[in-house]
Amino acid sequence: YFLIFAVMRLTKPTLFTNIPVTCEERDLPGNLFNQLMKDDPSTVKGAETLMLGEMLTLPQNFGNIFLGETFSSYISVHNDSNQVVKDILVKADLQTSSQRLNLSASSAAVAELKPDCCIDDVIHHEVKEIGTHILVCAVSYTTQTGEKMYFRKFFKFQVLKPLDVKTKFYNAETDEVFLEAQIQNITTSPMFMEKVSLEPSMMYKVAELNAVDTAGESESTFGSRTYLQPMDTRQYLYCLKPKQEFAEKAGVIKGVTVIGKLDIVWKTNLGERGRLQTSQLQRMAPGYGDVRLSLETIPDTVNLEEPFNITCKITNCSERTMDLVLEMCNTNAIHWCGVSGRQLGKLHPSSSLHLALTLLSSVQGLQSVSGLRLTDTFLKRTYEYDDIAQVCVVSSEVKQS
Repeated sequence: YFLIFAVMRLTKPTLFTNIPVTCEERDLPGNLFNQLMKDDPSTVKGAETLMLGEMLTLPQNFGNIFLGETFSSYISVHNDSNQVVKDILVKADLQTSSQRLNLSASSAAVAELKPDCCIDDVIHHEVKEIGTHILVCAVSYTTQTGEKMYFRKFFKFQVLKPLDVKTKFYNAETDEVFLEAQIQNITTSPMFMEKVSLEPSMMYKVAELNAVDTAGESESTFGSRTYLQPMDTRQYLYCLKPKQEFAEKAGVIKGVTVIGKLDIVWKTNLGERGRLQTSQLQRMAPGYGDVRLSLETIPDTVNLEEPFNITCKITNCSERTMDLVLEMCNTNAIHWCGVSGRQLGKLHPSSSLHLALTLLSSVQGLQSVSGLRLTDTFLKRTYEYDDIAQVCVVSSEVKQS
């Protein structure tokens, strides 16, 4: 071959760490080891024993590359002969398990390459797949005698997973959905978590619950330096609320399973940036049945044997109109005030009505609100609602004190 081909991965340097060797002054070496560390130009002055370095070292091997990072490589073709070669075409492809990508900056051929001259190129690619990757570099050229030459080289490397992401969904009594995201650093170096956000689907708006207000300023619950050490896990919490135009359509929100996707941005070592986006997160849609009953307002603490008020919201989640009758059944502790068996009227699909009710408790302690019955007179079907909520019942003397 007339040409020599070289490929080198471009990575940031690393900080040099020196292993401290020391002893007490009364030992045989005396202060010799300590003085050698102080004179070592690679140590930090005043912190020689902390394995901190002030010098940078160039990478000695390919190193690790993680999903979401940018793979950069320097490609050089050198004419090692004493002849001029023509029509040099350099092509760099990246072969993954699912596709083949062309990474060459230019597809045009170089007219000629004189002896001891080079053709250089730098390629970049944001890694989006885990597993084996093969960088295929091919060179074709023509000699002075008109002979066409061609050769290829293969460079194989593995793309590793940097983060382990687990999600949990919690459906509230209202249409709110809480998402807990557990993010674990499974690399061998610390990460600076630049951003962890949730991009909601079109039906929801999101509120991040990962900050607290301190003296009028929002402060992250993880502190000012959001570093994630190797194998450490951090939990993020988000609250999703349906937008106003969808909140009124109970049937639509009921069937929504797609919530959104997480967007994670981090930096490692000397500022190398990585980014991951999860696929669309899905939850199990809650089953409300044909009629959904939810509490809008209820007091936390009430007096013994004194009436208190609650507000209920009744929603028709079916595809048919209902004619509802409300019945109130007393329990051992909870007694309803009002007329049982009253007509609520017709309720159309995806419609709601608010109902103010009065009740009292004859037993102290934490009591469960139960005993509501809704009957659809069209189908003669009864829906029972027990353990709707809980209230703390105390004596009037205790509450006043």
